Amino acid sequence: MTQPARTKPAFLRHLPLAVILGVAAIGAFALRDYLTFDTLRDNRESLLALREAHYAALASGFLLAYVAIVAFSLPGASVASVTGGFLFGLAAGTALNVAAASIGAVLIFLAARAGLGQTLSAKMDTGEGRLARLRQGLRDNEISALLLLRLVPVVPFFVANLLPALVGARLHNFAWTTAVGIVPGALVFTSIGVGVGEVFDRGENPDLGLLWSPQVLGPLLGLAVLAALPMLIRAIRGRKDI
Repeated sequence: MTQPARTKPAFLRHLPLAVILGVAAIGAFALRDYLTFDTLRDNRESLLALREAHYAALASGFLLAYVAIVAFSLPGASVASVTGGFLFGLAAGTALNVAAASIGAVLIFLAARAGLGQTLSAKMDTGEGRLARLRQGLRDNEISALLLLRLVPVVPFFVANLLPALVGARLHNFAWTTAVGIVPGALVFTSIGVGVGEVFDRGENPDLGLLWSPQVLGPLLGLAVLAALPMLIRAIRGRKDI
């Protein structure tokens, strides 16, 4: 006689997300004065020397540190992206930034899905009426919705990691749309980092408002429209079938 599968106690399923939220709350106060451009400015010569002597070790350490920043929603993600460009250049810096942010995002997704996401997804699967239609709509437009979360700059990164887990998005779709969708923003921040040394020499801090400039925001919104097209087409076809 086969034994029924054991389910984890509720508190264990919610523990990973609770740990992330707890560390994020502590980090918001304990690290906000350390993960800054001033810290990068003060240590840039040491970091450059370390890069010249131990490139692979520094790249690995940077990747792990950035994953931790994203996974625990710590302050300083923008500083980390700029640092990636400063230390490793546009190509390698963008690759490291995208990889680290994607891994960290997947870790948050898995933590949220294991607890609260599993509960909400089960309710949506067994729901009827409006809840069932919402669930089906999310499934039909999952890829477009996930790309929109990444491409529209007004959606906070942590929210874009959490919401898909709560509504039962598929892990592989979440992972690849995250990696693809954050590339444009990563290119912007990494390119700022490439020239950050000259900015520091002028006694200034990098202008992260570049993301909101028309030449950057315009293409991002264009990509967002392209991502939304499948949703619009399905909506139009659905109305015609009524």
